[in-house]
This record gives sequence, C-alpha cells and structure tokens, in this order.
Amino acid sequence: MSTEPHDLSTSPDHLPPTGGAGVDAEVEPAPQHRLPPALRAMRPRQWTKNVLVFTAPLAGGLLLEPVVLGKAALAFVAFCLVSAAVYLVNDIHDVAEDRLHPRKRHRPIAAGQLGVPAAWVLAAVCALVGFGIAFLTSLPLGATVVTYLVLQVLYSLFLKHMPIIDLAMVASGFLLRAVAGGVASGIELSQWFLLVASFGSLFMVAGKRYSEFVALGVDAGTRKSLERYSESYLRFSWMLAASMVVVFYSLWAFEQGGDGAWGINWAAMSIAPFTLGMLQYALKVDTGEAGEPEDIVLQDRVLQVLGVLWVVLISLAVFG
Repeated sequence: MSTEPHDLSTSPDHLPPTGGAGVDAEVEPAPQHRLPPALRAMRPRQWTKNVLVFTAPLAGGLLLEPVVLGKAALAFVAFCLVSAAVYLVNDIHDVAEDRLHPRKRHRPIAAGQLGVPAAWVLAAVCALVGFGIAFLTSLPLGATVVTYLVLQVLYSLFLKHMPIIDLAMVASGFLLRAVAGGVASGIELSQWFLLVASFGSLFMVAGKRYSEFVALGVDAGTRKSLERYSESYLRFSWMLAASMVVVFYSLWAFEQGGDGAWGINWAAMSIAPFTLGMLQYALKVDTGEAGEPEDIVLQDRVLQVLGVLWVVLISLAVFG
C-alpha cells in the first residue's frame, strides 16, 4: 500500500504523480530534506488536504465561534494523524516495490532511514492518538475518522481494481474530510453542501486521472490506475463533475438572498471567482499539468488570487 489512488503503491487519498517505476527507469537523485525521516514518512505536505474540515463551519457562518473553531481544529489534527498512519502502512506494504522506483526509492522506509518495526509503531501511535482525539471531540467525528481509515484500507487491498468504484473510493477521502468539520461541531450539513463536496471530490479525482492520461500519452495504458479507462471516459467524468459543482454551488448561492453586509447577496457575487477558479483548475487538468490538488493550490498564483477573493466574498455572505 502506499498513499493515494491507483496502483500497488498508492491509496485512495493520494493520487500518484506521473512516471513509471522499474529497474530501467532513470533514478532521480536523492532530494535534500530538513525534516527527520519519521516526520517525512508521515507526509506532512499531504496534510493540507485536511483544511477541508473547516469548510462546513465556514459555509454555516459559525467558523469564528470559539467552540466550533476549536472542534474543527481537533478534527483537523485527528485527520492529520490518521492519514499519516495510512501513509506509513502503505509505505511498509510497498517497501520492496518502492526500492525499485526511481523516485519512491528515496522515501524514508524504502531508503532504510526509518526501520519497518519503528514505522509500525509510529503508525499505531498515530492511529490510536487520532482516534482518541476524534472520539473525545464527538462520537460522530470518531465514526467518520474510522470510516475514512476503513475505506482507505479496503481501497488499497481490493477496490482499486474495480473501475468506477475506485474513483468513488478515492473521492470519498476528500468528502469525509469536508463532512468531518460539520459532524465535529454538530452542524447540520445542507443538501447543497453535500452535493458540492461530493462532486467537487469527484472532479479532483477524475481530473487527476485525466491529467495523468494526457501527460503519459501513448504510455497511459501501462499505468495500472489508467488501464481500465479511456481518455474520453475520464474527460467526460471530470467535466460532468465540474459542471455539477458549479450548478449546485450557484443554486446554493442564489438561495441565500440579500441578507449579507449592506443588503447584498455576497454569496451570489462569489459565484464569479468560484467559477473562474474551477476553470483555472480545469485548464491544468486539460493540459496534463494537474498534479496533486494541494500542489496546484500552493503553486498556481491565479488560483490563489481567485481563492482569496472567494474567501472575502463568502465571508461577507456568511458573517455579514
């Protein structure tokens, strides 16, 4: 198992970058790291996905309430720890294959910088502490975190080989993060929130697969995560999901009315940067440049500007 979707070196949450593995592949030089091996094996860069736990309190206009913010923060920590446990177990499972991969061979466990017994202990500690934080915060949050872990394991062992189901399983990792913020704080999740979160998750997953397909070209059929799909099917999937996200978000926004600051429907105003952000992300997907979702968000300046504008407008809508 390894981390996110799609071949024997991945798990639902983390979609693998392009590039094949094999003994004949060009070996990449070992990158320089400042973090200790144990922390690197927990993949803190992937924890940025867990900010999704704050979306439900934000959409409900309750994020600034100390109790709600505190519970959402605990949900964030719980997901960071449990997802770290999944990454560790995945790397332990795939250590032999990773040692033959030009890039993954530099991962701490594959490189021998973190022993397998120590990795097992670290994974167990992360999982147990994460579960403890989640269940102490609220029983629904604990159940959500456990469901997340179970789905990750089922995907890695069995469901990654089932077309369509594998896309849904990968997307569930993003969806459960979004749901966790609401259940942790006792916030009722609206139908619009669940629809936007569901199709948004599918958009990111199908878009990542399609982008890999475009980047690999004629070699796409050699990637296990892509061999069951055609380029046209993946394109249809991410375009369908993107369309649904914009439609459902717009329906929610127009439903808010003019109760925001100065009597303006700021939620409706936020449709513009939201849609432009979707189009900017889709551009990366369509040209084969869509890497991990967190990498796109952290590196794309246009997307960052649109994101800030959206946050300002949605804050005026829910807090004004």
